[in-house]
Amino acid sequence: MIDARKFYLNGQWVEPVSRKEFPILSPVSEDQIGVTILGNEEDVDKAVAAATEAFKSFCLTPKDERLDLLERLLKITKNRFDDLAWAMTKEMGAPISMSRDSQADSGIGHLEGFIDSLREMVERETLSNGDILVREPIGVCGLITPWNWPINQIALKVIPVLATGCTCVLKPSEHTPLSAKIYAEIIDEVGYPPGVFNLIQGDGPTVGAALSAHKDIQMMSFTGSTRAGTDVSRRAADTVKRVTLELGGKSPNIVFSDCNLEKRVTESVKECFLNSGQSCDAPTRLLVERSCYIEVLEIVKRAALSQKVANPMEEGDHIGPLFDKIQFDRVQNMIKVGIDEGAELLVGGTGRPLGFEKGWFVKPTVFSNVTNDMRVAHEEIFGPVLVIIPFEDEDEAINIANDTPYGLAAYLQTDDMNRAERVSSKLRAGAVHINGGGFNYGSPFGGFKQSGNGREGGKMGLEDFQEVKTLHFG
Repeated sequence: MIDARKFYLNGQWVEPVSRKEFPILSPVSEDQIGVTILGNEEDVDKAVAAATEAFKSFCLTPKDERLDLLERLLKITKNRFDDLAWAMTKEMGAPISMSRDSQADSGIGHLEGFIDSLREMVERETLSNGDILVREPIGVCGLITPWNWPINQIALKVIPVLATGCTCVLKPSEHTPLSAKIYAEIIDEVGYPPGVFNLIQGDGPTVGAALSAHKDIQMMSFTGSTRAGTDVSRRAADTVKRVTLELGGKSPNIVFSDCNLEKRVTESVKECFLNSGQSCDAPTRLLVERSCYIEVLEIVKRAALSQKVANPMEEGDHIGPLFDKIQFDRVQNMIKVGIDEGAELLVGGTGRPLGFEKGWFVKPTVFSNVTNDMRVAHEEIFGPVLVIIPFEDEDEAINIANDTPYGLAAYLQTDDMNRAERVSSKLRAGAVHINGGGFNYGSPFGGFKQSGNGREGGKMGLEDFQEVKTLHFG
């Protein structure tokens, strides 16, 4: 039984004030594999007090020293790489190959991107009018991260805290405490001053709410659902905190007939199913030009049927289970909703895949002949479910793509680069992936509209954790 009941506060592993235990369950067997503690407001107060005291000195740390610490963090993260991958496979069911190649790799890739950005950042400069502009750390930061990309989101929040001279209290998802515990062990080994980084386990309604409203926290950085993000913002408003949010998505993927259909559509299906569809920027709406619609349906069907589902401890490019029963039930319900709405079930459906009697495994599912007013077309499902919507021309494709409250990402498949530029300029999304172009570490990540505000990664990800001060000399 894995024991994740201690919190990391003020440079030590300590017993929480709260004694409320929370089981860690295997997404494969549904059995309990560990236990953590759900913290309370008193635990939050202790963590914030440690971070507040540490900020007094850590905020003055020269950039060279912060860079040296980050370089040591990079070395130790590489040493614990396999431990991080193992933890995420156990706690949220990511296949071990994917855990290494994407999940754990993000802890290294983002760190390298932040190191490069910090080296290039000018923290003190003279303006043309003679005034001096200084970039300073914003203060104590509350960080709330999700279960679907545990280390990716921890890295995108914790590293800029450490890079800019802030201090923090991290609350990871209560469903994925193992990878966060290992990350805290890594930071402890680096030798950061006590109180700079603090880890507290807990749920959103208790620990998340207490962090968001806490008078001694100057910034909240949250990744999760749009509903929970609005709650963070409301609670933070009374103390006028800075709030950055990375929220939900229902990303469109526009396929024009002039692209390499076999390659682009096949890869689009795999991208949708990656991480069992549990990615906020997954291309879950495939918008297809009507002139190639029938051909695309055939390609999608072949690709979806070839998508393997298997035990996440096995090597390979298969997908694993969803992370818990609540999510499994939600996805099953949304598949049923799609059927009831009259969408055509091209592949998959309700129930577990053949050969799986236990675990939160879902059939890779595709709906065709979907209209954008259906729930499956505009609600975030967060499972391996793809919907296909036909369009007549470029204008209709853009209108359908933008007809969503979200704007995290968009995908575009065309061999016409003029069209790619033209369409991209009209898509209301924080990132546009053209012909399979992937995210690169060091670039900003974030959304438009109800997908959030602020940017994570690279230079902009550092700037969100800084205040700007102007010095006026007489």
